Amino acid sequence: MIESDANLGRCGWCGTDPLYVAYHDQEWGVPEYDPRALWEKLVLDGFQAGLAWITILRKRETLRAAFDGFDPVKVAAYGEADRARLLADPGIIRSRAKIDSAIRGAQIFLEMQDRGEDFSAWLWSFVDGRPIQGARATLADVPAQTPESVAMAKALKARGFNFCGPVIVYAFMQATGMVNDHPRSCFRHEEVRTMGVSRTFAAKA
Repeated sequence: MIESDANLGRCGWCGTDPLYVAYHDQEWGVPEYDPRALWEKLVLDGFQAGLAWITILRKRETLRAAFDGFDPVKVAAYGEADRARLLADPGIIRSRAKIDSAIRGAQIFLEMQDRGEDFSAWLWSFVDGRPIQGARATLADVPAQTPESVAMAKALKARGFNFCGPVIVYAFMQATGMVNDHPRSCFRHEEVRTMGVSRTFAAKA
């Protein structure tokens, strides 16, 4: 049973929707180091642009099915037939620009891999290889973007990624544990803090 926000001091942004609460309690802020999983989350954050995150959560499994489990090799090979299939799928976000961005993102992911670049290490380099531990008293203290998200967004765009402005990128960093932005009053703040480890990181190229 999910305990109440009052009992746990849970972040208020997740409201009472069971799907959103489970995402907060189990996923948000947990450090993610798997390159493919990080790419999937970046794609999903791109699909969120202009929408509420709960909309993406409700469509996440359908999106995963439509995009072959977000396998970069498969997505990178998508052609016009796949674009038409996706645009006709009512279970996903039917935006040609966002679909094209996902396909191009998979191609860039593979190009980096072919050059021997680790997508995870590259992203984590923007926080020097370990989570930034926020010390926010309340949600009102959480910024919309930071110098790190601005730098990452600029680097992603330079690589050819789209839908990755500094606000979207900061949400991505929060969700994947590069920043622990659970306020100190939230029961997950300390739990997430103990999950962070130092990693070897690549240069910010």
